[in-house]
Amino acid sequence: MKRTELNALGEFGLIKEIQDNAKLHHSETLKGIGDDAAVIEAGDHVKVVTTDMLVEGVHFDLSYVPLKHLGYKSVVVNISDIAAMNAIPKQITMSVAISNRFSKEAIDEFYEGVFTACEQYKVDLIGGDTTSSRSGFVISVTAIGEAKKEEVVYRNTAKDKDIICATGDLGGAYVGLQVLEREKQEFLSNPNMQPQLDRFEYVVMRQLKPEARMDLIHEFRELGIVPTSMIDISDGLASEILHITRSSGVGAVLFEDKLPIEKQMLETLTSEFENLSASTCVLNGGEDYELLFTISQEDYEKIKTHKDISFIGYIDSNMKGVKLKTRAEQIIDVEAQGWVHFRDSL
Repeated sequence: MKRTELNALGEFGLIKEIQDNAKLHHSETLKGIGDDAAVIEAGDHVKVVTTDMLVEGVHFDLSYVPLKHLGYKSVVVNISDIAAMNAIPKQITMSVAISNRFSKEAIDEFYEGVFTACEQYKVDLIGGDTTSSRSGFVISVTAIGEAKKEEVVYRNTAKDKDIICATGDLGGAYVGLQVLEREKQEFLSNPNMQPQLDRFEYVVMRQLKPEARMDLIHEFRELGIVPTSMIDISDGLASEILHITRSSGVGAVLFEDKLPIEKQMLETLTSEFENLSASTCVLNGGEDYELLFTISQEDYEKIKTHKDISFIGYIDSNMKGVKLKTRAEQIIDVEAQGWVHFRDSL
């Protein structure tokens, strides 16, 4: 038989293969594979269900990630997917595979972070599974949310002339990761050194302790806004806007001078990582867990003065792909260059 390497297929190629062969057997399944969460009809409302897996050595490095922060983040990354569907999180299940190098006290610390996140986002931990691992720590979380059917927002519903919006600031988590990786390498070469992280607290915490933007979801309800499309920014802005445009069958224009860049992130790049540009970190960094969404022109007036929403571009149904208009007035193609799974043969 012909052998196709997974690193040639890539994560999204593998998902597409599975999606193309997955048949839906129940009319209650309104949305299966292909969005931030599945959508299941449940009487006068819908349930949204999402699962994420975090694997030691792939998604996190325990040499600099505290277990409490890891527990918190494990919940947040799933709550962020529920937010991206414009739904409210209600429950989670958590399964963990643990090697015998972990003590009971270490696992208690991990779950302290889990319980803190559950309290923060008012979700119930209702079950899961525990098993042994011969290598590292593996975490799988499933989150369940709820919304009215007309409130659910998908990736594939962006429309011509919609305004593209992003919450918060972007790129900080990636810069925080660069700081942590650099400190790790310095420690390995000199175990007597002490990490110097005080000056980088903002970007480091963007990496270690992100927050899901449920605050904006509640604001949307108060303002009577239902975005025309939405996705959370876990793989970088470029990857996420391409998900929206490809699934919606439209193109888009982004403006480099409108990208939301936080001052402390920019200062860290300038002083520590001159080879990295802020725009590259925003477009391809990932793990910000902010929301990328589109709104109709009519809804712009409702949020035009919002301090935590940036208007970064527009949808154009006559275009193919995504273009970036740079500060120098150049037009360049936007391509996804974020995290690539299956780099090595399995």
